Amino acid sequence: MKDIRKPEYHRGRRRGRLAALLMALLVVVGLSSSTAMATVNSAAHEVQSKVRVPAGAMDAVAEMQPSWNLGNTLDAFPNETSWGNPPATKALFGTIRAQGFRSVRIPVTWTDHQSATAPYTIDAAYMARVKQVVDWALAEGLYVVVNVHHDSWQWINKMATDHDRVLARFDASWTQISSTFRDAPRSLLFESVNEPIFDDATDTQKAQFLNELNTSFHKIVRSSGGGNTNRLLVLPTQYCTPDQKPIDELNATISALNDPNLVATVHFYGWYPFSVNIAGGTHYDAAAQKNLTESFARMHDSFIAKGVPVYLGEYGLLSWPDDNHPPRVERGEALKYFEEVSNAARAAGVTTALWDPFSYLNRATLQWRDPALFAWIKSSWTTRSGTASFDKVFVRKSSPITAQSLTLNPNGTTFRGLWQGNTELVAGRDYTLSGNQLTLTAAALTRLTGSHDYGVNATLQARFSRGLPWNIDIVTYDTPVLSNSTGTTGSFTIPTQYRGDVLATMEAKYADGSTAGQTSWTPFQEFNKAFSPDYPGGKTILTSEFLDALRADAPVTLTFHYYSGATVTYHVTKSGSSVTGTTP
Repeated sequence: MKDIRKPEYHRGRRRGRLAALLMALLVVVGLSSSTAMATVNSAAHEVQSKVRVPAGAMDAVAEMQPSWNLGNTLDAFPNETSWGNPPATKALFGTIRAQGFRSVRIPVTWTDHQSATAPYTIDAAYMARVKQVVDWALAEGLYVVVNVHHDSWQWINKMATDHDRVLARFDASWTQISSTFRDAPRSLLFESVNEPIFDDATDTQKAQFLNELNTSFHKIVRSSGGGNTNRLLVLPTQYCTPDQKPIDELNATISALNDPNLVATVHFYGWYPFSVNIAGGTHYDAAAQKNLTESFARMHDSFIAKGVPVYLGEYGLLSWPDDNHPPRVERGEALKYFEEVSNAARAAGVTTALWDPFSYLNRATLQWRDPALFAWIKSSWTTRSGTASFDKVFVRKSSPITAQSLTLNPNGTTFRGLWQGNTELVAGRDYTLSGNQLTLTAAALTRLTGSHDYGVNATLQARFSRGLPWNIDIVTYDTPVLSNSTGTTGSFTIPTQYRGDVLATMEAKYADGSTAGQTSWTPFQEFNKAFSPDYPGGKTILTSEFLDALRADAPVTLTFHYYSGATVTYHVTKSGSSVTGTTP
């Protein structure tokens, strides 16, 4: 039963009366009932959108910044809630708009709601649900991007061996989607396919297949008429990578289509070793910075400089944050990455869409899971913030305290000083600054470590002329202590006294120096895949995946690297399903 006290109820009744009146007037002036209804539907869609879309594609995509992904929802399978998120609501989009986002990408996986045989009919109830969610977002004044998502690896990837049926199903999908949203406002964009991948195909065939899909998608949408005649259409590179070769291939397709309303899309999850913490990628270092700088330069030089707007359909760090596991990427290093992404995007003119499977916004409470992290991301949309070489200073408990230094990265700002809460530290007494080298004095560190309990004893803020302050934790520590252990390949942990330190990575080698573990190309194994710290439990976990990959009866030397700079070695040997761990 509707609550007639609610304002939206009366607004709905007024819209219904206006629609009926409009249809009656159109019939009176000579239009058929079907044509009148189409006109009314188009007008209703226009009422839903509060966005005035610029005529030019470049300006329109710029208006979409910043963007957010409704990840792991309509793209989940077999159903919307299968991957742990609650159903999308109208209030969700109100929250997104209120938080400063101007567009949303709504990934949709159609496979489990579509016939796998001709005519490949999409279930009417599912199409109606997709339309409902899209309409809610449009009604909040958001631009919306709808796509074909995980279908890319569920059946589109079989194009090399089942070309005709894949193409027929792809065409049928977009014919139905285009028809459903034919009269939607231009603030709705279509994206042909997410991260396209083709199995059992040569590089030449992959390029041909994607060109064929993008070209067919373009033809179907444009020929469907209505608002689709000049709708912005988003075309991806292969797997949405920002590498030069797939960018050049997409450029060739866009040039051939000769349509001013096309948008290029790629994804960016950073330098892989840093993004997942493998191969020693524990810091946002020069290699990670170079990868980011060059990727955005390619987006600009290959597309934007040629008049083709770029929509960065997904960005973030792979598997970070992850509420179910310890963080792979150290927090301060992640903040530096997000700050740099937004800066590079602004400089290149790229619109960015944060990938959010559930990690950032709690869909049940509509609250940010980590408000401080979101504040950092939000600030980076419009300005730069100063950072430093690290966000921790480690003070050894068992040694005399000495001065410690960090390097500031002002990022175009000016350093304004250090604070502990509301108290400003005194330059000269508590710290010195030489160029960008910030040194905390031994006297200040002695005072700040307080009782010398292991862990964070104080947090300082380096404040700059704009942007957010950079937090610096003052950590009391000693080198971690590991103990002997026995277990099985299915369950093995190393008793660990962390003593305030933080695990960065694990190196694994056999006696002959060769790499041990499931990642053979680097001795530095992947965080959470091969090993994982359990700080509250006082242990280090070696995963079954890592242990299963070890050679039987071949001793392995593990070297654990900690963010303080400390290293600790440990030996493990697998015999059958039994595992023994010993200290040197």
